[in-house]
Amino acid sequence: MPFEIVRNDITKMSVDAVVNAANETLLGGGGVDGAIHYAAGPELLAECKTLGGCKTGKAKITGGYNLPAKYVIHTVGPVYRDGKHGEKDLLESCYRESLTLAKENDCETVAFPLISSGIYGYPKDQALEVAVDIIRGFLLENDMTVYIVIFDKSAYKISEKLFSDIAEYIDDNYVDEHTDYNRESMRFNMPMQPAMAEEICECKGMAAPDDLDLKLKRLDESFSQMLLRKIDEKGMTDAECYKKANIDRKLFSKIRSDMYYRPSKPTAIAFAISLELSLDETEDMLRKAGFALSHSNKFDIIIEYFISKGNYNIYEINEALFAFDQSLLGA
Repeated sequence: MPFEIVRNDITKMSVDAVVNAANETLLGGGGVDGAIHYAAGPELLAECKTLGGCKTGKAKITGGYNLPAKYVIHTVGPVYRDGKHGEKDLLESCYRESLTLAKENDCETVAFPLISSGIYGYPKDQALEVAVDIIRGFLLENDMTVYIVIFDKSAYKISEKLFSDIAEYIDDNYVDEHTDYNRESMRFNMPMQPAMAEEICECKGMAAPDDLDLKLKRLDESFSQMLLRKIDEKGMTDAECYKKANIDRKLFSKIRSDMYYRPSKPTAIAFAISLELSLDETEDMLRKAGFALSHSNKFDIIIEYFISKGNYNIYEINEALFAFDQSLLGA
């Protein structure tokens, strides 16, 4: 997917460029800065000494040396005081300057740490919001794969209100429905007489065995056909749709060219989010791909939460999914 939050060691990311949260001297320090210098080797420090430092909010590029990345983009984030001394503007500039350097050097993949969220004290939820907003805007106009790399859960945080609201929604919808689901599963695992099977199939909208051939002959539009129809109905371009869905252009081309393409569930939901479909429309699109939303699945409940709130920001949805250790939307 073009934008992804991952839990990893940034010094082990095999990308075109890793971004270093540096200090103004560019001569190494603690945290991510020290880890990158250590992994890259002394040649990185030697090159950094020739650059004359770097101002806060700006960025400079060097080779990657012993890192699996070709380049290191060094950017200096702001020290957080109270949020009233231009910290946000400077942090936004860090991401813009770094992405611009990556583009100028033909980078296709870039990995960022969460800049200024460590010893510089920028509140983690606000730092994440700035990062996601700038990266999202960049990806709407450019083709690149961008990662935010989180070393551990303590380095990652969404807003407390959003987290608690989602947790409450999961609690309200998951426990009771999960119990009902188990009870129904037990009932359907019991042996049934043919007449009972036909009756249950009819109630559930399923095809009885004798009726299967007839049902197969009445297959309606495929997922791909529905997706393309919805794009036209919404007045969107293909690019607008797949970029808002956090989907790679190459994958979208496969879906467009293959009438019977079967996407993964996160991919199908990503397109529903991009198209801003209602919950019923989302369920319909999922059925075309052979899936459904279930209250026995936390991933599904989180998706339902955002759709019910009319929030179709796929990046914010992915922030929440990552916080709850769920799969991200996209492909």
